[in-house]
Order: sequence, then structure tokens, then C-alpha cells
Amino acid sequence: MTTLIESSLPLLRVNRGKVREIYAVDDATLLLVASDRISAFDVVMAEPIPRKGAVLTQMSAYWFRRLAGIVPNHFITASTAGIVQRVPALREHRDMIAGRAMLVHRATPVPFECVVRGYLSGSAWAEYRGSGTLAGEPLPGGMVESARLDPPLFTPATKATTGHDENITFARMIETLGPGLAHRLRDASLALYGAAREQAARRGIIIADTKFEFGHDAAGGLLLIDECLTPDSSRFWPGDDYTPGKGQPSFDKQPLRDWLTGLKRRGGWDGNAPGPRLPVEIVQATSVRYQDAYLRITGDRLPEDA
Repeated sequence: MTTLIESSLPLLRVNRGKVREIYAVDDATLLLVASDRISAFDVVMAEPIPRKGAVLTQMSAYWFRRLAGIVPNHFITASTAGIVQRVPALREHRDMIAGRAMLVHRATPVPFECVVRGYLSGSAWAEYRGSGTLAGEPLPGGMVESARLDPPLFTPATKATTGHDENITFARMIETLGPGLAHRLRDASLALYGAAREQAARRGIIIADTKFEFGHDAAGGLLLIDECLTPDSSRFWPGDDYTPGKGQPSFDKQPLRDWLTGLKRRGGWDGNAPGPRLPVEIVQATSVRYQDAYLRITGDRLPEDA
């Protein structure tokens, strides 16, 4: 399977994000195509990560199928044959979409990231260490990095089109969306996280945190949309190596982030676009991490046509 920097299909492209292109199929359906682009520190790197797009698509499909009984979602199919059958115009572009494309129902997005944290890590640990709070709410004193949060906490964020998302309090979410929708989003996010955490634990994986996105269908129903529980939207840790009080190894872009952090410390990159050229070993290590995440979570190797 060749790597893909950007897709180009005979459909109307309605959006291009850091990783995905979104195409209109008809008034009710969209096609999401996950490229192999990778971003770190809000900068998209020039080098693609082999099979990354397929991992994001196929892992999302895995979770959409398994969590549909908790919250309805926009997923229709991630089968290349199924997509081509529904959208014959893509028949000549099968190689470009194989494994990395997902057909979904249209939805109007809710403009918030719905983040659930089960462990004190990343920006949550940074905030707690500085102020003793998480999303502006106080936490008990004496907690350590990577400590388990019982119960998990809902910490929403605004969606930024450029730059960083902004963590906000749940109270602010209520002010913006109203109490009914805000509470539905919180309850749905916590239920999804709880079910996924239990299933991942049986595979020896800790889901430290994740973010969900939601939208409304044409009838006003709430749908889980975008991606779901992927290495780009979640922090996965190996359960048998978990040790509170320090950072944990993770199945995501950590090799890339570590390399870039070292480069910044040495004055080799100022953190702005364009990103530096990535060494072959960093590209390969990151690709292996993504594919290993898929294997460990699903129990299967990434399909060859993905």
C-alpha cells in the first residue's frame, strides 16, 4: 500500500483538515478519507507515516461498530468494496481510498471537543501541577503524574480551526449549549469511555484519555461523529507497564514528539511551520506504533487492503 499525502477524488471536497479530506457524496452522505499526514505541536509534517490513515479509519470503524448500542453514530461502512458499490465514481480510484475511506451519514457538528480523562496525564497533569485544578475545577492534593481518576472526568474544550483547542469548564459549556444538550454530551461521553475502557482493559490496554465529537442528524438526533478512539484522539498505555508517578509509554506519535522536543531543545527547530525533515527511523517507528495500537486493541493485524 502506497502512502498518501492528500486525496484527490471526483467528488466535491467540502473540507480539508490536518489529516482528513471530506467529500460530499449526496445530500445525506459524506466520504471521509484519512491521509498519512501527521501533525505534532500543531504543525503538519512533510513526510507521511505509512498506513497511518488506514489505522485511523479501521480503528474508528472497529469502535463505531462496538459502541453503537450506547450512542448512535454516523458510520455506514469502511469497506472499500462497499464504498465503491455505493459510489461507482470511485471505482477508478480504489487504490487511493483502499482501507482509508469511510462512508458516513451527514451531521451538523457540535462545536466542542468532548474530552474524558481517566488518568492525570498530558495537559491535565500540567494544569494540576500548576494550579491543583483540572479544567478549572479543584482536584485533591497530593496526586502524582499518571494517577488514575475515579470517577473519570469530563473536561470539554472548544474546537479551534487553527492553533490549540481551549480547555473550558463544564459550566461554560452549559452557558453556551444549554443544560439539556451539555448534560447529554457529558453523559454520552462518559458512557462511551467507560465501555471502551473495559473492553480495552481485556486486551491489556489502558485508555488514559480520549476525545469524542458529536453532531445532530437531519431529525435532530445526537450522533457520535468524526473519528473514535484512535491513537490520534486517545492516549493508549500498555497495562502491564503502568506505573503511577511518571509518564507512561504510549501507542501513538510519541517517537515523533520526543524527537521534535529534543530538536527544539538543541535549537534545531523553532516549533513553527514548516516542520523539520523527519529521519527515516522516526517515520518507521511511528508507523509501527500506530499499527501496534491497532493490533493490540482489535486483536487483528491491519488488513492488507487497508
